[in-house]
Amino acid sequence: MESTLSELVKKTEGLQPWRRLFHAANGVVLVLVFQAGVIGDRALLAALGTLLAVLLLLDLIRLALPAVNRLFFRSFSLLASPRETARPASSTWYLLGVLLTLILFPRDAAMGGILALAIADPAATLVGRQWGKKVFGKGTVEGSLVFAAVAFGALAFWAPWPQALGGAVLSAVVEALPWPVDDNLTIPLAAAGALLLLS
Repeated sequence: MESTLSELVKKTEGLQPWRRLFHAANGVVLVLVFQAGVIGDRALLAALGTLLAVLLLLDLIRLALPAVNRLFFRSFSLLASPRETARPASSTWYLLGVLLTLILFPRDAAMGGILALAIADPAATLVGRQWGKKVFGKGTVEGSLVFAAVAFGALAFWAPWPQALGGAVLSAVVEALPWPVDDNLTIPLAAAGALLLLS
């Protein structure tokens, strides 16, 4: 008997370590590729834009057709999240956030914002879910502190420490606030924006 959508979604609950690793690896690899100059900046932006268009189309199809949505959760049980049941996939938001950050901000600020998203966000989620006690926004104080610490480390590669600290604190607050949009969009924009404003 074929599993229902709710049964498939239930399998994606929990810490989802492979999802966190995938989240981090995507951002780190993208920054390395961008910095290495393996692909020209325009070609890379065009490739990311094309991929975003494909993901948006797939989301529209998946959300319109229950059978496709079930296939998505069956095929990507290690990477999917319950919140994607009736919303665009986090990977779509992630790519949109990365693309906008690359377009809107200078290279160093953009690289810092992408790394903050890639590394600090999954670290905060793991710590918050495992050890978080005090609620802060949609997360925990413990998770937000870890986010700020890891984001500071990521941003300090691209900016002086006062700017990195400001960007880390601001993006940690943005990550914790219950925005109606996915934090994969808001985190890199907030971190990169803070680096630019504080420069």
